[in-house]
Amino acid sequence: MAAQPLIKSKQKEEIINGISTQVVCTEFSNYIFVVLTQYGKMGTLISVTPDSRTTDISTPMFTTKVLLGKDEALTHVCAKQLATFVSQEAGNRPVLLGLALKDSSIEGIKAMKDMIKSCQVW
Repeated sequence: MAAQPLIKSKQKEEIINGISTQVVCTEFSNYIFVVLTQYGKMGTLISVTPDSRTTDISTPMFTTKVLLGKDEALTHVCAKQLATFVSQEAGNRPVLLGLALKDSSIEGIKAMKDMIKSCQVW
């Protein structure tokens, strides 16, 4: 019988809007780590955590915090769009997201979200 790896990880590469895009999803016991890059490097590191202070379970709230890199409004918007479903599907675990994007269009973000779903490790 083959031993299960301690850390589950999947990766994928696709062309999105003419740009080579890579994703790596890794499951740790307390976090899901997702790196999404169009530059071949980790880029800005963002923590996306479910907010436990919300009283309405049907509308979960998420907090984003830039840990490394430029802290811009668009970074927070992209992070929430790309990582909140991961947290929800992983039992409300926090997500650590590495983003290095050339294209942050709505169509591109939707395609990247589908790409992350295809690398599901949670």
